[in-house]
Amino acid sequence: MILRAKRATVHRGAHAKPMSDRAGRSVHLENKQQMGLTRRAVCNMQVVLACMFAFTHPASAADYYICWLGNAGYSLTGKMTLAASAVSQEVVTEADVTAFEIIGYRNGVRIGGWSLAERTPNTTWLLRFEPETLTFPVGGDFGSLVSQGWNANGKVNDCGTPGFGFNSGNYAQDVCINDTYIRASSIDPDTPLKASLVPYSVDCRAEIPLG
Repeated sequence: MILRAKRATVHRGAHAKPMSDRAGRSVHLENKQQMGLTRRAVCNMQVVLACMFAFTHPASAADYYICWLGNAGYSLTGKMTLAASAVSQEVVTEADVTAFEIIGYRNGVRIGGWSLAERTPNTTWLLRFEPETLTFPVGGDFGSLVSQGWNANGKVNDCGTPGFGFNSGNYAQDVCINDTYIRASSIDPDTPLKASLVPYSVDCRAEIPLG
């Protein structure tokens, strides 16, 4: 009979793993944690850069919509675009306007119009606007900071033939048609004149754009 030494048997628990596995797992966890910290740092940097971009990115040009109701069924609607540099100003003038158009109506029927693209060296072009309050200052002497002359001078008689224009001075707000002052259209010079960020209908009800 030959006696053989029995090989020692080491019993492992059901979930025990070799030392090499545990060491590998520790390294993996450490790497994962480090990657997590790196990702968070990158995300935080992206947030900081986004904020910096938001504060340094220049403002965009802005569109404003106009509507005026005069007497005897006269009205006008319009659209104005301000240069990006002017949007944050307290008061802007005609020099800050990059596009402008008005259309005149009588009892809802178009009677004429004018746009900045039609301006000539002899065109009356005077505009005052406060972007923050969406207000066109009115009620003062023509040519002052509280007056408007959109293809119409202080006498409201130089809008062209055919032509259409609007005036606001210290006597009235009114329109010009074919180089003729339309007295019937006149309203009180201090009547508020506001703009909107959405288009107006002919009766000056602001319309909410679809889509």
